[in-house]
Amino acid sequence: MFDRITFDSQIMGGRACIRGMRIPVSVIVGQIAHGARVEEILSDYPDLEPEDIQQALEYAAWLTQEEVTTG
Repeated sequence: MFDRITFDSQIMGGRACIRGMRIPVSVIVGQIAHGARVEEILSDYPDLEPEDIQQALEYAAWLTQEEVTTG
């Protein structure tokens, strides 16, 4: 489902990263949340591809799926 998101205890303490690189998903999502454009992020991280950023956003959206029950 998320083939560009990797977890490795030897890289960034096991945090979700992009394709085994030391670029955490949280950094990408945080930059977008603070108004960075995809082009800016790609310029700052030349090893990234547009698909990496898209999948980071999709992963973040997937993580926020909540089920609220009242009882």
